[in-house]
Amino acid sequence: MEYKESETIEFKKSTSELKEAVIAKAAILNKHVKGKVYFGIKNDGNIIGHDIGANTVREISQAVTDNIEPRIFPKITVQKIRGKTCVTVIFSGSAMPYFAFGRAYMRVGDENKQLTARELEKLILQKHREGIDWEKQYSDREISEVNVKVLRNYISRANEAGRINFKFDNAKNVLRKLGLLSGNKLLKAAEILFCNRSSLEVQAAVFAGIDKLTFLDIKKFEGNIFELLDKSEKYITERINWRVQFGKMEREEIPEVPVKAIREALVNSLCHRDYTNPKGNEVAIFKDRIEIYNPGDFPEGYTPEDFIKGRERSILRNPLIAEAIYKSKDIEKWGSGLKRIYDECKANNVPVKFEVLKSGFLVIFYRKIEWAGIKSEGVSEGVSEGVNSVIGYIKQNPGKRAPYIAKAISIPLKTLERWLKKLKFEGKIKYDGSAKTGGYYLIDKPVR
Repeated sequence: MEYKESETIEFKKSTSELKEAVIAKAAILNKHVKGKVYFGIKNDGNIIGHDIGANTVREISQAVTDNIEPRIFPKITVQKIRGKTCVTVIFSGSAMPYFAFGRAYMRVGDENKQLTARELEKLILQKHREGIDWEKQYSDREISEVNVKVLRNYISRANEAGRINFKFDNAKNVLRKLGLLSGNKLLKAAEILFCNRSSLEVQAAVFAGIDKLTFLDIKKFEGNIFELLDKSEKYITERINWRVQFGKMEREEIPEVPVKAIREALVNSLCHRDYTNPKGNEVAIFKDRIEIYNPGDFPEGYTPEDFIKGRERSILRNPLIAEAIYKSKDIEKWGSGLKRIYDECKANNVPVKFEVLKSGFLVIFYRKIEWAGIKSEGVSEGVSEGVNSVIGYIKQNPGKRAPYIAKAISIPLKTLERWLKKLKFEGKIKYDGSAKTGGYYLIDKPVR
């Protein structure tokens, strides 16, 4: 393989040229969105290697994160190239313009040209236009990569909602009717909505306290909008507290935060995010609150209260995506998202906050602290009794799977799965064996 500098590749003989390397990264990003920088290779492609000290990788990482704005987080690896040790820095980002040491640069050939004020203005205007029309751009995915099962299910739900009047025949025809094809090319909106491999992801985590110092669980979900919506909702609802309320005829399970409000916030987060921003959506569960974040500026000149109180009509960042989600009734009504979240929380006495950040938008649900833990005062005795019955059944019938246990003690499978997850987290039970033949067992505590 011949190593040669280009508009997306930069060589540096050592970290003594670290400042120039940082400038090269910003210049490449402003033109090509992604690129590579090698340390240990001269400009002419001669591989000389690089001495790797204890802080070499950290030094490169800090130089990039401290001096490029908006921030990027490159992948830095140490590797052998033709027997010599080199450092490879792979980076990407579409939030241009990028600045290095307070100045904007553009890659031209293998050189980094500082932009004039006029050139910078043109780059910002170009970015604005691309951001507005992002969902209408061609995707690099093929029609064969569309998840037909997801698409077929979507068409069924849209028909039931009465918001479309055609049936599923094949993916190509359906996508064309939905306005998600241009010729035979998928639009990026189609990729986000229905492809197996979309560029969309959600980072989800549970933290031990009220800050991000210690996390108990972390997951990264990838997929299309509908898959991520379901995965994110499940992640939250399985980790919040529930109580049981007994009525005249049946019992009712009540979450500390209304599920309708959670799902509405997730829909809004995925539907209205800025897809040109490399930062993903986030779900963060703290001891006292749940945060749902999406990247993208809130409409300039507006506040969340404008939409909650109905003073303003909905402003759609991604109208194609929003229209598709509306047809499946995942959006109940145009422009009602924030109001529906607010009203649902108010009806259930759950404080909610809408926060406009420099980097995006945040919905914060405040948890009912008094519900925390199965033995808390706010949780009915029915939950404790139910959990104890699960423990008792497993003790008498070790090795049974969840469906058998749910049927035996007459509780909904979803409820049982939530209790099992909590008992596993508390170290009281374990699952042994394969998914098909295994089962649950009590964990014997050592005698002290």
